[in-house]
Amino acid sequence: MNIGEAANSLGVSAKMIRYDEATGLIPEASRTASGYRTYADREVQMLRFIRRARGLGFSVERITELLALWRGRSRHSADVERVALEQIAGLRRRIREMEGMVQALDHLAEGCSGDHRPDCPILADLEGESSAVPATAHPGRSFGTA
Repeated sequence: MNIGEAANSLGVSAKMIRYDEATGLIPEASRTASGYRTYADREVQMLRFIRRARGLGFSVERITELLALWRGRSRHSADVERVALEQIAGLRRRIREMEGMVQALDHLAEGCSGDHRPDCPILADLEGESSAVPATAHPGRSFGTA
């Protein structure tokens, strides 16, 4: 199967497949005499695994770890469970951070008159001039550190 066919069957872009190859998530594809990438069923299965893991929010590093566990005949399910539980904890942390961002924006929006005047507490807060929202209500400052 060529890269376009693989991409279509998986619902991803050919660019994403090339990225997965460049980052080492998948091995370099076999090439035809004319230089086109070809993928066997095993590579397509691996790409499907990667797409699903990515859809669950796993990082490239974690996907690499999961792929090693998936391929490893001597793996322990406890190791897979540990990775999943760490991902759950990270997702829950990000949800809390996002809920904090919603609360902070709700607070700022409530303080906005929404009229013709130029004064805007939302812009003042973004500029760092407002004390309307305490710094602890700005969880986005650490967002993405999961």
